[in-house]
Amino acid sequence: MKVVITGGGGFLGSQLAEALLARGELTGASGDPEQIGELVLLDTRFGRQPEDSRVRQLEGDISDSALINEAVEGSDSFSIFHLASMVSGECEEHYDDALKVNLNGGQNVFDVARQAVGRPRVIFAGSIASFGGEDMPAPVGDYTKHTPRTTYGMTKAMCELLLNDHVRKGHFDGRTARLPTVIIRPGKPNAAASSWASGMFREPLKGEVCRLPVRRSQPHPMTGFNTVVESFIFLHELPEAKLGDDRGFCLPAHQVTPEKAESVLTEMASEHGLTLGPIEDAFDERIQGIVDTWPTDVDGSRSVSLGLPKPPPLEEIIGQYLEAFGSD
Repeated sequence: MKVVITGGGGFLGSQLAEALLARGELTGASGDPEQIGELVLLDTRFGRQPEDSRVRQLEGDISDSALINEAVEGSDSFSIFHLASMVSGECEEHYDDALKVNLNGGQNVFDVARQAVGRPRVIFAGSIASFGGEDMPAPVGDYTKHTPRTTYGMTKAMCELLLNDHVRKGHFDGRTARLPTVIIRPGKPNAAASSWASGMFREPLKGEVCRLPVRRSQPHPMTGFNTVVESFIFLHELPEAKLGDDRGFCLPAHQVTPEKAESVLTEMASEHGLTLGPIEDAFDERIQGIVDTWPTDVDGSRSVSLGLPKPPPLEEIIGQYLEAFGSD
């Protein structure tokens, strides 16, 4: 079978690609385990060349429907992990681009799956930013009304609704993993309004200053990157009969504040002889304003009841990051 990962050059996409190559097989259109013969990574740019002969990189934009068709052509059995997206801060600044990439790009991916022979499985990376507003409950869960207060969250919610409707009409077998903020991302900060969530761990671990744009008491749902990759694959493999007609699943998460993050880092530094960089207040009203519209806690019990993994303790997530990326 063929597996396509949109956003395959990004952090989560590359981690998922490595996990799939190591696994070697997924449930195919036949309903039986099938060997992954080709893994197509689609993104706007790639940092390195693939080392595995099963991997093919396609460079381009998901708003180009021809590119999506090229990614899946030549295979009667394929699955798609749709991760590609503009991030939250970019979407607020560039509305038309957000619609083009996040919404129209999602439509392109779904249309290709719709036109395929059989019913391919499509895993969509949704977001808890689909929730929001002054009447948002705490925690949010799978049956909370979508009331996004950001353009990013709006596009994610609309793609969720599109996916559910495609499933209802029998076009393909879709599943949405509604992600909390994923930590710890290596590299440099990006334009996501949640970038601080990784930065408050990453920069101190590198011995550098973290300039924190939100309140130190700000609670935020977070999970580890290994857990998200496991969840994508687990959700793909679940028998369709277990899913019901609502295909959006909130992943479980820790509720973390910068105060808690600093406390855990300090304890780990003492235990392991690490020298941490400081976390300094650099309040940004724009970033705080976006974060204020997002959920502060998530009920992932429906996912857990199906067997999806819970995130490990925060100390273990930090350890996974250090093992995978050191102080990069």
